[in-house]
Amino acid sequence: MTAIRHTLQKDVFLPHDERLLGVVHVSKAGKKKKVSFLCAAASTEKPVQVSIVNVKKSDKGDTYKRRQTWELRELKLVDGRDDTKESPEFDLHFEKSYKWVASNVAEKSAFISCLWKLCQRYLIKKRPDFVNVNPQLLEEAVQVGELTRTLPQGGEDVVDEEYQVLTAQEEADLEKLISQCDFAVSNAEAFTEQLSKDLSMLDGANIHSIMASEEQVKNLMKLLEVSETEINRIEKRLERYEGLLEGVREQMEQMKGKDTLIQMQNTNYKKLLSTLDTLVGQLDLSPGHVKALQEGDLSNPSHILDCTSAAEALQQAMGVQLHPGLCKMQAVREQQKMFEKLRSSFARRLAAHLNSVFVQQGHEMSETLSHHALEPTLPKHYSAHRDLMPYAELMLWLKGADITSFHQLAQVYTSNLKRLYEREIKDFFEAAKAILGTKPSAVDSKKFGKLMGSTESLGKSSGSKMRSSSLLDIADHKGSNPDITDRAKFERVLNSIMSELEPVCMVEQDFIIKFFHLSSDSTATDVGSDEEDQIEEGVVDADGGMFSKGHTERQTEKQVSSEVRRMMSDLFGTMEPELHNFINFADKMDPYNSMYMLVKISAVVMGMEEKDAGSYLATTLATSVVIVKRNFDKLIQAKIQSIEEIKVPKNKRCGILPFVSSFEEFAELAETIFKGSERRADLDKAYGRMVRTIFDNVERVGLEHQKTPQDVVLFENYHHLNDDHASTALPKSTAMSV
Repeated sequence: MTAIRHTLQKDVFLPHDERLLGVVHVSKAGKKKKVSFLCAAASTEKPVQVSIVNVKKSDKGDTYKRRQTWELRELKLVDGRDDTKESPEFDLHFEKSYKWVASNVAEKSAFISCLWKLCQRYLIKKRPDFVNVNPQLLEEAVQVGELTRTLPQGGEDVVDEEYQVLTAQEEADLEKLISQCDFAVSNAEAFTEQLSKDLSMLDGANIHSIMASEEQVKNLMKLLEVSETEINRIEKRLERYEGLLEGVREQMEQMKGKDTLIQMQNTNYKKLLSTLDTLVGQLDLSPGHVKALQEGDLSNPSHILDCTSAAEALQQAMGVQLHPGLCKMQAVREQQKMFEKLRSSFARRLAAHLNSVFVQQGHEMSETLSHHALEPTLPKHYSAHRDLMPYAELMLWLKGADITSFHQLAQVYTSNLKRLYEREIKDFFEAAKAILGTKPSAVDSKKFGKLMGSTESLGKSSGSKMRSSSLLDIADHKGSNPDITDRAKFERVLNSIMSELEPVCMVEQDFIIKFFHLSSDSTATDVGSDEEDQIEEGVVDADGGMFSKGHTERQTEKQVSSEVRRMMSDLFGTMEPELHNFINFADKMDPYNSMYMLVKISAVVMGMEEKDAGSYLATTLATSVVIVKRNFDKLIQAKIQSIEEIKVPKNKRCGILPFVSSFEEFAELAETIFKGSERRADLDKAYGRMVRTIFDNVERVGLEHQKTPQDVVLFENYHHLNDDHASTALPKSTAMSV
């Protein structure tokens, strides 16, 4: 136990300038044996502070740590549990009751005795009660306490010490005594006998001296009695002074505690003031902003800017993240309710104003299309977009504040503008058809067959080899040939259609993206039809030969989101069927128009894929390319069928076969149209099919003809095809076939 006391004093109490006075090895009653030490310690500085400390040994290593500390004045009761029999159990009552079990009864008794002495010495008032404790133990503690009280200041540790070291004076006297007797070391009995004789002589002399000074003894006794009386008087005064000092000490401790509380209170006040300043700054909305939200004129451009600034300030104030405790404050709840009312009222006012603006724009008449103009035109809505753009930031605010009103406004915009675009697009395509005329009604199956295989079709100037990149140039070269003139007119109308559709659709798409703040996706989304999915995946070659998959993988530009595409589809829902109707109209008017539509529309789509992949117009035109490609395939199949079905009169000499001349004219026109086009592969594929069919049927006619030998038929027609290849610069694959 001595070693443990030394370790506890060194490791636990010495760093805190405390002195260990008592210790007991304990564990808590009724629990597992978690061993700890109850220690009584006093501070080395004055005034002395006595405390009771629960020290626990660390699970790892031999270190000790303070677990719990109580001031001695907090002790209210010491319960020994039983004063008739020895028991290691005892209780200490502070604010709570703590039950302990000592390792043995001796340690328990020593610790309780130590507590009793400390309470008697340092607690003048409000001493704890000691119950169920052996009275003899307390009496011994009282006697030891009285003994220690008579000692000087340095004698406080006498009770705790078991060994006293000789002083230097005592050690010197002992050495002098031993040096006077030579046999003191060699003959201890003789030395002892000599000391006894000297002591007897000294006692006798002392008695004679006392008897001789009896009067002095009586005077001394009187002085001692007077001294005792004075000492008692001084002790009472000291006790009174000690009581006064104890009261002063308690008051100083209370003042120290109050000073700590005042400092803590000031710190809390500063924190509270800082928090309130921050809270007020975050939840403050200026009167100007409130007025703008309540009374701002949304038709005035300057007021629109004020409303936008106020709406952003309101959104920022409502978006502040507050501590849950602050949200329960009455002022905060009222401010948030005021913000909610402002937001809802302004959202309703903004939605009503924009709703009326959209309806008004939908009812306005655009400029009238001229059906007699040389080229059809689509009205531009730049002014309407310019009038709406100041509301773009407010629409973004509305999207976050009231998503339902935002979607309703988007629906109102599309429903009103849809009727306007529907009328304009329908008039636009009707004007285009009117410029082209009513040619489809005059085209019948006989003329189509004639167009496929007659030497009288497509003009009769097969000897003139044109090298033009435009049907307009062909019309100038051919003069008044009706077919060439109509095709040149169709080229001009188709160019106008493409040039008018692209700016109108792209401007409207850019506007709805900016105005309604619609995001753009990094990858394309579904376009709504199987054919369009095939186009995006690059697998249309089997039917339309649109794009390769490699080209799709090379796209790096942004692609519009499905929400943008949905709005564009609502606005321009009429454009796709009207465009398909125009394609069918043009194909019925002249099947050769499918070649130019294939080249022109494909070029437009490819150009748009580089600038704005996945846009609504690009997707719509891509589906149109599929239809045009099918019409082109029908044209090639019809020509092949006309070649296979041709019958040459057997009673006349066979010369250049009609389908050979027709192929020459077809190749001349096709080379002009497909020159420099990325759809050249489609034409080369058609060339291969047609040339193989021509070869097979030239041999067939040579075998069937009765007037002309087969070799002559083959020589004349093959020679004509070879000249045609040289003059029209057919591709190498076709030349090899020829």
